[in-house]
Amino acid sequence: MATRPTAPLDSRPALTADAEPFLSLHAVRVYVRDVDRSLQFFLEQLGFRLVIDTRLQSGERWVAVSPSDGTAILALVAPKPKTAEYKLIGRATQVVFVTSDVALKFREWSARGVRFLSTPRLRRIKYQPPARAGKANAAEARKILGEESHVWGGAVCRFRDVDGNSFSLVSFDELTQAVEAERRTQAEKREAERRTAQELEIARQVQMRLFPQSRPALHSLEYAGACIPARAVGGDYYDFLPGGPARLGFVIADVAGKGIAAALLMANLQANLRSQFAFALDEPHRLLQSVNQLFCENTPDGAFATLFFADYDDHSGTLRYANCGHLSALLLRAGGGLDRLESTCTVLGIFKKWQCQLAECALRAGDTLLLYTDGVTESMNHALEEFGEERLVGALQRHRGQPPQRVLDAIVGEVRAYSPHEQHDDITLIVAQRRS
Repeated sequence: MATRPTAPLDSRPALTADAEPFLSLHAVRVYVRDVDRSLQFFLEQLGFRLVIDTRLQSGERWVAVSPSDGTAILALVAPKPKTAEYKLIGRATQVVFVTSDVALKFREWSARGVRFLSTPRLRRIKYQPPARAGKANAAEARKILGEESHVWGGAVCRFRDVDGNSFSLVSFDELTQAVEAERRTQAEKREAERRTAQELEIARQVQMRLFPQSRPALHSLEYAGACIPARAVGGDYYDFLPGGPARLGFVIADVAGKGIAAALLMANLQANLRSQFAFALDEPHRLLQSVNQLFCENTPDGAFATLFFADYDDHSGTLRYANCGHLSALLLRAGGGLDRLESTCTVLGIFKKWQCQLAECALRAGDTLLLYTDGVTESMNHALEEFGEERLVGALQRHRGQPPQRVLDAIVGEVRAYSPHEQHDDITLIVAQRRS
């Protein structure tokens, strides 16, 4: 017996204060003598689908079926003998099934052994307001329906189930046209969704090509980076900018927003940085001022990005950096100490007149540098507690002796274990380690 229990009430989507409560038809009861025999009739002879077959807490078996194209369901109930419900078995159910082609269904179901009371009959059905509706209401109904549209062509026939319960099978021209129009609308919607998904996949592939495809070799430093978008595309960005045989630029950024809009801004920021880097290698502050100017000119008002830029000298181990409103980078010293490379200036994209301040530190043998975005620290568990910087530092300390790529993978693994549900923000990291 298939068991498909319904979801508990507390697992259903919560309604906000402004949301309208949903309302739908749940089930119409059909009284039968034997649920299994009746279930076989509806599934095998009528081609219905099983909605649920389970046991309630009371011990009562709950079985429901539905037409393949329908949302309302029939609950098959076997009442106890000598009850009022038992006497309703084998009577007219007043249930009407609607189809676009009564004759086709008649032939299909007849071939499967369904007993029809008559062959399909064509009918002209005219709207007739109830006698008690009054002249005013009748006139209003005709005004809504139109003088010519209150007559429908249709076909009707009746059939019985294995217990003698009778049902109507009908079609109306107006209804058929409405159903076909709805089907076309749904088909167009599915096609639009397919095209959107295809375009998003192309955008994802393009964006992945914007991230570094290689890592320039350095004598004194090992490093690795990764970006895991929350959606098909995202607004996080990291890069390795080669500046010659002994220089390398590290970039990590977080563009405000998510999805396609953020991805476009990210691509704009990346293009600005890469185009300007070669011309301002010795003056990082001028590089970032130029990038900020271009970002302001090429993006809408309100768009901004946090960014951490670092220029590493392979000979001396010196790191010149600018933290533009980004999270503090973590520099774990070989001896166990921890330095935070905090903000030196404000975010990019807000102010056209923008001053960039640089800071400097030295990476010594065994030191590990970690750059990251807020998708790491703001990942939440089921109790809505953030992963936070403290856990991130702990993960970095636990895995510090491993190569950068393994450190990065281990941190991502801990974040995902802490926040196993759907990812809500991009996760981006760079790990760099000065060789001993």
